[in-house]
Amino acid sequence: MQLHPVGIIGTGKYVPERILTNKDLEQMVETNDEWIVTRTGMRERRIAAPDQATSDLALHASKKALEAAGISAEELDLIIVATITPDMFFPSTACLLQEKLGAKKAAAFDLSAACSGFIYGLATASNMIATGMYKHVLVVGAECLSRITDYTDRNTCILFGDGAGAVVLGQVAEGRGFRSFELGADGAGGELLKVCAGGSRTPSSPESIENKQHYIYMAGNEVYKFAVRIMGNAAEEALRKAGLDKSKIDLLIPHQANIRIIQSALNRLDLSEEKCMINLDKYGNVSAASIPIALAEAVEQNRVKEGDHLVLVGFGGGLTWGASVLVW
Repeated sequence: MQLHPVGIIGTGKYVPERILTNKDLEQMVETNDEWIVTRTGMRERRIAAPDQATSDLALHASKKALEAAGISAEELDLIIVATITPDMFFPSTACLLQEKLGAKKAAAFDLSAACSGFIYGLATASNMIATGMYKHVLVVGAECLSRITDYTDRNTCILFGDGAGAVVLGQVAEGRGFRSFELGADGAGGELLKVCAGGSRTPSSPESIENKQHYIYMAGNEVYKFAVRIMGNAAEEALRKAGLDKSKIDLLIPHQANIRIIQSALNRLDLSEEKCMINLDKYGNVSAASIPIALAEAVEQNRVKEGDHLVLVGFGGGLTWGASVLVW
């Protein structure tokens, strides 16, 4: 079978208006700006308005991506939304987004791989286009993490924010587009990062609410050690599959979880910060939305040029990880 070259033909992002600063958090829990910046690199994060849900954030980002791609919603064949904070269990956030966009002929589904979800979505969409099954696919990473964050827990509430990033995938010229994907999972680490209640194992109840089981739980030190190891491993494996040396990287776009994790990946890949897109100081950790927001912002800032080699890499709950190499 002849495979078509597939790439990103449009990007878009949206973050809510409300800003939650480190100074604000100082009034909520026992913490301080210096400690947060030193440990995480974060200074602000965005918080969705009370009447906004994940599909609303996704809608704004998707419209911008479609405009950048120069296609209409009616031309979409498929919508994939990577999220761990769907509007509801079902219908999927992707179906809600399909209706909001008016993408009447598009199939739609949600994908759950936590912070790695966007890379998983890219891999899925890319293969569908490469085989000729579809022509245009919208891949969105969107989260309202503020809805599952315990703002009395100083270990987690400093980390998470809300937002959405979107891309349109389509056929591109020979020599351009995705060169490789590396996906992985280690379910043995599932207990390290999770929301315990609300599913079939522990249905919602007065007890689960009282015990705060609907909020994010994270074993921070263990997740940090995993992330430091896997970010570099995944990026190097994606480069190996693409037949590229790390010296060829023009821009690294990592998951925005912690500045020290990103710096560790840069050291592993022998890259300077100038070759890395970092925006966690403004948005915090937005899970599946982190990488597409960072990519869209890099495009806005003209940090991505035709022919550049980009490496996207992330890790998340599951535990999961993903990386991709593409030629812009």
